[in-house]
Amino acid sequence: MKIKAKTDVKRRKSEMSKMLLEDLQGVGPATAEKLREAGYNTVEAIAVASPGELVGAAEVGETTAAKIIASAREAADIGGFETGDLVLERRKLVGKITTGSKSFDDLLGGGGMETQCIVELYGEFGCGKTQVAHQMAVNVQLPVEEGGLSGSAIIIDTENTFRPERIGQMVRGLPLREEGEWTSEEFLKNIHVARAYNSNHQILLADSALDLAERLRETDMPVRLLVVDSVTAHFRAEYVGRGTLADRQQKLNKHLHDLMRFGDLNNALILVTNQVMSKPDTFFGDPTKPVGGHVLGHTATFRLYLRKSKGEKRIARLIDSPCLPDGEAVFSVTMEGLRD
Repeated sequence: MKIKAKTDVKRRKSEMSKMLLEDLQGVGPATAEKLREAGYNTVEAIAVASPGELVGAAEVGETTAAKIIASAREAADIGGFETGDLVLERRKLVGKITTGSKSFDDLLGGGGMETQCIVELYGEFGCGKTQVAHQMAVNVQLPVEEGGLSGSAIIIDTENTFRPERIGQMVRGLPLREEGEWTSEEFLKNIHVARAYNSNHQILLADSALDLAERLRETDMPVRLLVVDSVTAHFRAEYVGRGTLADRQQKLNKHLHDLMRFGDLNNALILVTNQVMSKPDTFFGDPTKPVGGHVLGHTATFRLYLRKSKGEKRIARLIDSPCLPDGEAVFSVTMEGLRD
């Protein structure tokens, strides 16, 4: 039974990869070209889109857009019911990226952070959010047997915190290979960084990341990590006051779902950092709360609260997970990177 389920999953993936957009019902050469220009390069990407998105992208009517999506979902076998054993087989495609700290990895169920999900890191300044992001951009490039996924990383930098020098320090902290040392240059070549100057630019860069991932899909280093550091900074700065809260949350919600789609389409980890606010009316417990409200809380698959401890030590607390109990892990941020 397990062998049959595994074969079905592989067969569907093979059939999908051979399909062209022109094979879908309602898609002619001109419509296919418009869809590709808008970033819809695969049948799977169309299958997870909404009719409203295709109406704007391909300049077709809503009825035609709905037909195209229905045809794509049937071809990609998305949107229907399936048995648990097929879900289990598909879950085996999920990869894990080590954090560099065994206790941190164990907190996340062993092996590190998993792909096809959004992992949110929130905490005060200096708690290690950006350090974790830098470390994951290095570790994702490691071979699978060493805790990586042999993949590239994309970083959307909203706070000008990316430092290539820090990547070099972390690379020098990696264990030696049999054929010699790792070099920071080869790691930096596989990290694609873009600075976001406002929330609209940030959303646009998420779309550009899809195009970049598509170009790298068939290379030796496909994209397996997308970092947004931080996801709420621009939204927080631009939407001030209660009157703009609804617009902000709606825009943030759409952005987060675009990131989730990126993770699903590319089997990638989406790592977002988040700022915090203090609630002065909290008399008992921790007054520190993450920005983004329930929209971000519901969308993130794993939610981690980072806080400072003595010296180099940091504490990571698992606040939310679909399958793991709450817990804490202690790790250190050293010159060589994250360690126990």
